[in-house]
Amino acid sequence: MNQNLYALIQSRFPADTSKPFLILPTGRTISYTEADQGAARFAAVLADAGVTPGDRVMVQTDKSPEAVMLYLACLRLGSIYIPLNTAYTPTEVDYFLNDAEPTVLVCRPKSLVALSAIAARAGVTKTFVMDVDGSGSITDAANTATPLEAIANCDSDDLAAILYTSGTTGRSKGAMLSHQNLSSNALTLHEIWAFEDGDILLHALPIYHVHGLFVALHCALMNGSSIHFLDKFDPDTVISLLSQSTVMMGVPTFYTRLLAETAFTSEVSKNIRLFVSGSAPMLAETHVQFTERTGHKILERYGMTEGGMITSNPYDGDRVPGTVGPALPDVEVRICAKDGTPVAAGEIGVLEYKGPNLFKGYWGMPEKTAEEFRSDGFFISGDNAIMDIDGRVSIVGRDKDLIITGGYNVYPKEIEIEIDQMDGVIESAVIGLPHKDFGEGVTAVVVAKDDGGVTEDAIIDALKDKLARFKQPKKVYFVPELPRNAMGKVQKNALRETYSGTYDS
Repeated sequence: MNQNLYALIQSRFPADTSKPFLILPTGRTISYTEADQGAARFAAVLADAGVTPGDRVMVQTDKSPEAVMLYLACLRLGSIYIPLNTAYTPTEVDYFLNDAEPTVLVCRPKSLVALSAIAARAGVTKTFVMDVDGSGSITDAANTATPLEAIANCDSDDLAAILYTSGTTGRSKGAMLSHQNLSSNALTLHEIWAFEDGDILLHALPIYHVHGLFVALHCALMNGSSIHFLDKFDPDTVISLLSQSTVMMGVPTFYTRLLAETAFTSEVSKNIRLFVSGSAPMLAETHVQFTERTGHKILERYGMTEGGMITSNPYDGDRVPGTVGPALPDVEVRICAKDGTPVAAGEIGVLEYKGPNLFKGYWGMPEKTAEEFRSDGFFISGDNAIMDIDGRVSIVGRDKDLIITGGYNVYPKEIEIEIDQMDGVIESAVIGLPHKDFGEGVTAVVVAKDDGGVTEDAIIDALKDKLARFKQPKKVYFVPELPRNAMGKVQKNALRETYSGTYDS
């Protein structure tokens, strides 16, 4: 039996494939038939460009129906889809290209000049463009291509995608996700979140991220649902579409912004049967305020790039603020000490898990992969957690250096490396500070040379072309020296305490 995820997706199409699949605020609608044929046409273009099963296709484009069809085309062809955050700079993309060695790159027209030479040096066979409205050279080619109707025969362990995660040493890691990883998680979420006939998804998430691409999109596809497909989160647009939707998935920022709108009431949200939140911790206060305003209890869940969704609060049952629920039915979760010994219920330890959703390792990094797994196959998440006697998990901390800003993971080392290379800088420490809108604001604390002439504006300006916008510091502070412990290690806890009120106003 073909284990290709696209074969599963196609088998779940609605009986009437003229049903809308993607519905845009402009009124444009893409039916399931059109999406299927579009995927077949894009697959033909990729095949003509030399892409074969197992080859990589790297994509840095804006959200559009054509971008979705391109993803489906990669699945259909048996190639490996690699989405990149649209905020990544050419310098960052250079690393990804040389690491993954894709056959084809698809980028935005405005990035073509900067990326063409980089792609050529990395051995990319063909570079296409796709614009914000889905138009571009690859779409033009697809419009005249003969559809590639065949679906590549794949084994369950064949790779479907590689998603890059931030690296603690500044080097991003490519998490390899198989067809089974993605299909098992999609089927499980579809079941436990009780998707039903008539469900309509409100989708305002990006599609270069696990949440928007795999969790949201796959759940709708498993159900043959229609999707209100927004290019970005806009409170007014979301509020106007709530009455026409039944499920919404978002990050905590979405919900705090909705709560800031007087037009967001229980009346406008009464048609929604499920609000889901993830990608970053939600404050218990937000959870309570949302319930008081709407009568709905947001369903929080926990996941990561390497495993998709791992735990979830129940659809039917108590959704406790500040918790992420028990393990999914096909996933095993345990809380362990650093040496791998399980801790007692109620004690803090590191969350470890395994299941059919668990990734196949990091691309080109066998040693790093081996470091992150226990001998019995459990993956060490790095997140500190507590599990109660009923199996309910609460995430109580994480690698303290990791910053989660707007739902994106940022490792300070990557930013510190860039700042430390600047003229006039002696050293730097990058921390995350509480931010009401982004969860955490990236903040740099810098030791500069007395005559260096380094300013906050100079540092921020210098990083604009080197780091994605979400990684760039929102504030820069200067100090004579960084606080250190007896072993000489920078005490970031002290810095977080000193500057804790930075984003209060």
